[in-house]
Amino acid sequence: MLTDPARFDFPGDVSRSGDLSSSVGETRSGHVVFPPLTPAEVARGTATFEHEWPLALAEHDAADPGQPYEAMHVLRRPVARSTTDAVLGPLDGSARDLVADLVLDWIDALAPIISARRPPRRWSSARRAERSARLALEDELAPLVGDGRTTQGVAVVLAAGIQVPIAAGAWLLAWLGQHLTGSFDPVHAVWETLRLTPPTWVTARITTEEVELSGQQVPAGHMVLVSPLLLGRLHALVPGDDEDRARFDPGRWTDEARRPGAWLPFGAGPHACPGRNLGTAQLSRLATWATTQTIVLSEKVSIDQSRGIVPAPCLFTVTRRETPP
Repeated sequence: MLTDPARFDFPGDVSRSGDLSSSVGETRSGHVVFPPLTPAEVARGTATFEHEWPLALAEHDAADPGQPYEAMHVLRRPVARSTTDAVLGPLDGSARDLVADLVLDWIDALAPIISARRPPRRWSSARRAERSARLALEDELAPLVGDGRTTQGVAVVLAAGIQVPIAAGAWLLAWLGQHLTGSFDPVHAVWETLRLTPPTWVTARITTEEVELSGQQVPAGHMVLVSPLLLGRLHALVPGDDEDRARFDPGRWTDEARRPGAWLPFGAGPHACPGRNLGTAQLSRLATWATTQTIVLSEKVSIDQSRGIVPAPCLFTVTRRETPP
């Protein structure tokens, strides 16, 4: 289904406005298909994350010494600068940081629109704030975007490529804080995090014609949902001896007979996440850092489902592990 855009179209737009006039896509919904980031772009973004993460921790320690970190907050700038460097770089530091901060501003302005039960009216304060943040970002992007790309398209790639790894990274820290299991494989911890708490827990397509799915006839114009959250509980896709596959267990991926990612955490087909390799690299570097720390949650993590699945809050402390002799 996800690999057949002719019969299953991508619905809606990121701002829930229904206005697709600026889109140059070829599908009914007007969505543009973005190519995945190149290995060089992923490497550039990963290096930036590795540099920015300890700086973010140090900035928190200087501002609020002794206080717990809030994962969704402390990850913001490292992920934003990393993704901006990958998509637009190499830029000088001040230009990159400005774009990264403007993307974060737009993400914040989008939050009340995405989480609203009904799309806010065109001239509501939420719409005006979103439009102002979006235009400020697009103005800054205009001289930086080339190679046939549009400022609108790059803005969307940056927003998605920043918000999703922030949420996934916060969940990674939350899971590690709840399960003090000693040593673990960082990559396996990333896959287990994406399986249990995929930031995008459901994706939708609209049928363009009558189709058959698992023996059922689905008329044209109907919505079909795919849930990585539910796929990640299927025994056929996930190894382990826990019946409901609900336990956080990075060690389950030592079973090489099962393929990590078969539950489609990044989607599939032409609309698959173009930043999937960068996101995985960012999370792997975060998990590698965590192997040297003891992470303890300061309070029970709550789940915010208004914009996907995010931990709200995820407060944690860290203590560097003693290196064995």
